[in-house]
Amino acid sequence: MAEQNTGVRERSLRMVSAEPLDEEPVSDEELRPAALDSFIGQPLLKKQLQLFLDAARKRQVPPDHILLAGPPGLGKTTLAMIVSNELDVPIRVTSGPAIQHAGDLASILSSLEEEEVLFIDEIHRLPRAAEELLYIAMEDFRVDVVVGKGPGASSIPLTLPRFTAIGATTREGMLPSPLRARFGFTAHLDFYPVEELEKLIERSASVLGIAIAPEAAMELARRSRGTPRIANRLLRRVRDWATVKNLDGIDSAAAKSALELYQIDSDGLDRLDLSVLHAVVENFHGGPVGVKNLAAMVGEETETVETVCEPYLVREGFLVRTPRGRMATEKAWQHLGKHVPDDVISPV
Repeated sequence: MAEQNTGVRERSLRMVSAEPLDEEPVSDEELRPAALDSFIGQPLLKKQLQLFLDAARKRQVPPDHILLAGPPGLGKTTLAMIVSNELDVPIRVTSGPAIQHAGDLASILSSLEEEEVLFIDEIHRLPRAAEELLYIAMEDFRVDVVVGKGPGASSIPLTLPRFTAIGATTREGMLPSPLRARFGFTAHLDFYPVEELEKLIERSASVLGIAIAPEAAMELARRSRGTPRIANRLLRRVRDWATVKNLDGIDSAAAKSALELYQIDSDGLDRLDLSVLHAVVENFHGGPVGVKNLAAMVGEETETVETVCEPYLVREGFLVRTPRGRMATEKAWQHLGKHVPDDVISPV
């Protein structure tokens, strides 16, 4: 029986194999696809962006400015890099928190080359003065440099080369309307279905040089919370398990054992998620409970619970927000193996 199981395992691993790579580590940058055709997921967005870029190439002009909006880890930075590659132009990368003053942004803008892409991550965190400078630069391709102080100060207009600004944001609503209106194309990225994450994991495993069975890729995809960044992170940790255990590849058993060690359960809930559910169900009898009390109970900052943990629990129907606080659903009670009271909210 053992020999038969070994044979099954070897056949399943051969189904999605990879060429062995050198021992040099593969960075996250190398896991990113370089072309739109090889970008997995977001099919409608890819068609829209392909048409948008093809039209600009045919007109032989830089494309309009692009806003990429969506939750963290869905591929906004990757798409910005792909736009640069597709247009065969250089890209300048910065972020909203890195720009402290309008002068910082003016310095970057004045050093841009013709047709260069300027990628601003977390663009919603730009200072107000920098936002105003940016939307003037995006529309008129100029910046006004102020020389001197007080009554003797003067403004010198500086013409900029035509460039394409790409902004990435997880909070589109925080962008002021004048800045948001300057973007000619807005792309909204959605969470990935399991099938697309499975394909992404298989591609990443090939790049990393590790064989993975289809059922193992599916197991990882189911626990990745619809997010490619999480999928790649889990794949790396499962690869560590396979390396230490001297396995030739990753099968379903290896994937489950590694994820159990890292406390990632079958629905993708981690230690913090489960702590929050246990607190709501056991300490507050299913709720409602305020987020501050909930954060204090699990020993985390309120912002961590609100931004890291709660969105996924609400999206998957484990928690609901009510005017009086957070409440556990029937699905949460069942997931924890608890008896479901009669007055508990059904999964949404």
